[in-house]
Amino acid sequence: MGTELDELIRRAERLSHQDRLRLVEHLSRKVSPETAGRQWREICGAAPYPLLGEDAQERVSRTRREGDEHRQNQLRNY
Repeated sequence: MGTELDELIRRAERLSHQDRLRLVEHLSRKVSPETAGRQWREICGAAPYPLLGEDAQERVSRTRREGDEHRQNQLRNY
């Protein structure tokens, strides 16, 4: 007894070349990375606060300050 997929394959083999290409195009769009996976609204809020143990604004401020210090040290050593 054949599966539904086997039946679809048999039916696809009877399609014209152009219709097979349309079928492949349709199926490839359905499994593309753009349509796969979760939507943002499904996972929004799933991470604990604060993520990585640090407030986001504090992290931004710290990394900017560290970047400024790094650039100043490079200029001093140049």
